[in-house]
This record gives sequence, C-alpha cells and structure tokens, in this order.
Amino acid sequence: MQKRLVTRYATTSAEAADENQRRVEGVFAELATTKPDNVSYIVLRLADNSFVHVSFHDHGDDDVNPISSTKAFAHFQENHGERRDGGVDQQTATLVGSYITVID
Repeated sequence: MQKRLVTRYATTSAEAADENQRRVEGVFAELATTKPDNVSYIVLRLADNSFVHVSFHDHGDDDVNPISSTKAFAHFQENHGERRDGGVDQQTATLVGSYITVID
C-alpha cells in the first residue's frame, strides 16, 4: 500500500521554528539508526519559518508506522500545538514523478 502525505504548518516564531527543527532532526537521527525500508520522509523549513513534511509510506493501515512510532516523533509531537501558528494542513498526494539524490 503506497500512501503519500503532505503536511504543512506555520510556527509562532523563529525560536519556535528552531525548536521544531531540532525535534525533526531527532526524528531523522532515529530513522538513520533504525533504517526502515518502507518509508521515505522529507521535511523542509521554509523562509517564513513554516514547515512542509512529505512522506511516502509502503505499509498497511494496521502496520506500524516507522515514523510516528519512533520515540523522537513522540518528542516532536510534545507541545507541537504551542510551537504552531494555526492548524495543520495534511493531505494525501498523487505522485506525478520523482528524481531523488541524497543532498546534505
């Protein structure tokens, strides 16, 4: 089962965005350790300190989500509403094409 999700939200300040980024980096560090092979995940911090998360999942609805099941993601979720300005816009997406090279 392929799922593609795009999640967007704004943060309340540059400081909140910095904290959000640190927590997202923790999620990536844990994923680098566990190396799940059924998910791809990209997070972008935009110039206005908002964030866009793009995830590709190849697991069933009843299977463990390798992103949201991490301890780091639980930490990321803690007080997320306080760092956000407004709600979260999450939508499923259709993949039109892709070309991915790892760039640091």
